[in-house]
Parts: sequence; structure tokens; C-alpha cells
Amino acid sequence: MSPSPGSTTEISPGVFAPLAHATFRGIWISGTVSNTGSLIQSVAAAWVMAQISTANDVALVQTASFLPMALLALPAGAIADIYDRRKVQMLFLAFALLAAAAMTVISWLGMLTPWILLALCFLVGCGGALSAPARGASVGEQVPKALLAQAVGLNNISYNLARSIGPAIGGVIVAAFGATVAFCLNALSYLPILESLRRWQRVAEVSRLPPEGLGRSISSGLRYIANMQPVRRALLRVFIICFLGAALQALMPLIARDLLGGDAKTFGLLLGSFGIGAVCGIFVLQPVRQAIGNEKTVRLCCLVLATSLVLLAASRNLYLNMVVLMAAGMAWMLTTTTVSITVQLFVPRWVMGRAIATTTAATSLGVASGSWVWGMVAHDYGLTVAFEVAAAALAASLLLGYVLPIADRSAATELDDRVLDDPDVKLGITGRSGPITIELQYRIDPDRARDFYNLMLEVRVSRARLGTYDWSLSRDIADPEIWSERFSCPTWDDYLRLRSRRTLEDSALHLSARNMHVGMDPVRISRWLVRPAGSVRRHDEVPDRGDDGLH
Repeated sequence: MSPSPGSTTEISPGVFAPLAHATFRGIWISGTVSNTGSLIQSVAAAWVMAQISTANDVALVQTASFLPMALLALPAGAIADIYDRRKVQMLFLAFALLAAAAMTVISWLGMLTPWILLALCFLVGCGGALSAPARGASVGEQVPKALLAQAVGLNNISYNLARSIGPAIGGVIVAAFGATVAFCLNALSYLPILESLRRWQRVAEVSRLPPEGLGRSISSGLRYIANMQPVRRALLRVFIICFLGAALQALMPLIARDLLGGDAKTFGLLLGSFGIGAVCGIFVLQPVRQAIGNEKTVRLCCLVLATSLVLLAASRNLYLNMVVLMAAGMAWMLTTTTVSITVQLFVPRWVMGRAIATTTAATSLGVASGSWVWGMVAHDYGLTVAFEVAAAALAASLLLGYVLPIADRSAATELDDRVLDDPDVKLGITGRSGPITIELQYRIDPDRARDFYNLMLEVRVSRARLGTYDWSLSRDIADPEIWSERFSCPTWDDYLRLRSRRTLEDSALHLSARNMHVGMDPVRISRWLVRPAGSVRRHDEVPDRGDDGLH
């Protein structure tokens, strides 16, 4: 039945709605081409390694490809939040192109060895790892906020769409023309995405404050995530699932070679089946999440992955394996995308690149370390045992839902764009002056003391996310109505950044605290320069850098 004319029922935007926006559409299509090239390279590299080395080295191809994501994701996320995200992507994708070209030349010269192949896979992966957070964080600049969840889903499905065709193409190319041609196609696949980024007319964000340094940017991102419980839980959960589920992807070449007695075409068909399942997942992602929630979605996917591993260990039939891998691909896509959407909905724009990078790091570190572990298990005890142990561990991981549940959220976190009045500053200080200590004095009705105390514990977490330290809450023993909240920031610039990074939830929390204040006078706010040596001349002849005022 259709809604009545006066109904407020909202119609959820379609899965493909973000593609109506030209910039997103161009980058998404060219990114899919680039992802297809990467999958063609992965098939060629894994199959070459299967021919020249042992099972543990085959699994290391997956490790070499994903390890850069784990190692470089955090600095890459900071770079994405500090510098122009379009230029960052172009720079590092160009690096990946050069590494892929080097792989092509070395393969053509017949100089590939296991370690050279792993090193080149690592270098290509570095280019992708350093550009990925900038690409993910750019999504919100290419589509309206209401389409963010759909755009994130499409961005994730881009890789899986490539996975549905890339491996099959790669298997045919390797079988018909050799690995060198496959490596060359991967190098060429970077050209469309570079051209799409060149055409993107990105509007640079203007800030009144100088950018954070790389180290401080990384630490502020980690601090925000560490103090955001839903994000922290989601990251730990996806790391564990990816560690256990890595057995499937890392050892897939051995399914084709040892269990099915096939060749590169067989391997390509298996990978393609996994990708097709992942692509199909985009059509059920939103309905499943809305129907049963994020936590039950992840639990269901873990059961599907565990069952898939058991069936693959027992099956010797190509077509049955293809069907099983379709289901596994869908489960893998739903799991990783659900976590990715959760993280992006819980964090504001200013830290988005670092949040995406941390998600990538958790996923990639899980896959990279899991690939190495399951490769060793397969080498020592056999492929079937490795799959059965991984399946049992995945089934047991359902218990993590009680400790690390995946939270639900329907709307993106919004910054509070209301501009606060500039603080009253009469002391000559610069942006680097500090530490700065802030004190707020409240007058609270003693009957509401417990409520105020509990509310301030939430305020403490909010302050910590934004970079404060040494937070404390005190009560005047001579006048129990007086409460003092104190916290510190490293520098004056850090304090000003804190004021500009408030989310609507933060502001609502702080407003609730202020609303509990009673009396005619407002909440008293004091700002202190700790150890103010830089604001005082030792001698009259010494110039005071603070005389020019605040910069």
C-alpha cells in the first residue's frame, strides 16, 4: 500500500543513486578498471609463485599484497586529511604504475624469482595503500551526505566487481599469453583513474589554522578512534574475522592446483566466482542491514564463511566449489562493507581519512597475518586441515558478538558548524604556545549531583576524542554546589582545533552540562597558559615573540 499524502515515510535512495553524480561516476568506473588490472596481476603472481615455489610462498603473495595496507594505512590516512586528496591519489597511483611497469619488464627479461616477485607485489601494494584512504575519504566530497552509505557500498563493490571478471580474464591471459602480458595490462589499467582524477575539479577546504604535522595527525586520529567505542569494537572484530577468513583467499590457488587438479583458468574461475558473489552482495547489503542489524549480519556472514571452508575442504567438484565461493564472496563483502559503513557513519569529516585508513589497516593486517599463518598450517598439515581449523575458529568467533558488538547507526556524524566567539586573549601568545589548561566552573543543585557526575563522565570521553589530556572533575568542599572541570591541550592551535571539531553530539552533550548549571551567573570559563616562560622577557633587551599577538 502506498503511503498517504500526509505520510512522512522516507524512501531510501537506490543502490546506484551515487552514480548519477558525474565526478563519482567517472572515478568509480576508472577505479573499477584499475581494480580489474590489480586482480589480473594477482592471478598471474599467485600462479607464477605456485609454479616456482611451495604452498607457504603462494600464501605469501597475498601477504605481500596486503601488508602495505597494514603498515602504511595510518600515515596514508593522515596524509589524506592533511593534503589535497586528489593530488595524493594521483601521486601514489603513479608510483604504483611505475612498480607495475617494473614487474612487467623484469618478467619479460625472465628474472622473476620468488623474492623478487614478492618485493614487486609489495611495491605495487604500497602505491595502492597510500592512495586508498584519500580515495575513501573523497567519497563524501563527490556525493551528497544522504548518499554516503550507498557510495561507500559502491566503492567497496568496485573491487568485488573487478574480482568477478578480473580473475577469469587473468586466468585466460596467463594460460594463453603468459604472466608478462597480465602484468603489462595491470600497469596500463592505472591510466584511466589518473585521467579521471586529473579532471576532477576539487574545491579545496580552507582552514583558519595551519595543518597538523604528520606525527601529530596520526596520533590525533588514533586517539579519536580509541575513544569512540563503536568504532574501536568494529575494528577489533573485523581484524579477527579477516585473520580467520584469510585462509580462503590465500590458499585458493592450492584449491585449483591440488584439490581440483586444474590450471590458471581454474584458479581464475574460482576467484571470479568469489567476486560474483561479492557483487551480488551489494543488492542485499542494505535490506539485510535494515532487517536484522549490523551485528546479526556479521554473525550470519561468519557462519556462511565457516560452512564454505568445510565444503571446500571436502569437495573435488569445480562447479560445486564455484557455487560455494559465490556464497563466501557475498559473506565477505557484507562483513567488510558493514564495518566500513559503520566506521564512516560514526566519525566526522576531519578525521575520515584516518578512520578509513585504520579500517584498512585492521582488515589488511588480518588478511596479511592470517595468510602467513594459514599458509604455514597448510604446508605442515595439509590444505584440508587448514580449512577445517579456520572454519571451527570462525564459528567460535560468533561469541565475540557479546564482547565486540557491531553498533547500528543510520545517519552520518555531522560537525557543528556554528562558529564560536573568539576567546578573550590579552597575553601575547602564538599558535605554538602551550600547554593550555581550560577550567569551567559550574554551580549544580546538590540533588542533581549524581546525574551531573555521570554526564561529565561522558563529557570526559568527548573531550579526550578531540585531543585533551589531564581531564579532571573537582568539587568545592566549602561550597558543594561548585564543580570544576579542567583539561589541557598541548598548544593554543590544538585548543582552537578542538573548538572547530565539535560534532552535533558533542555540542548537545556539553549543552546538557551547561543546562544543569544554576544561578544568575553563566558557567565561568578560564584559560591558562601553563609554564608561561615564553610570554615573559628575561631582560628588556630580549625581543618577545609574543608581542605580535596571536597568529
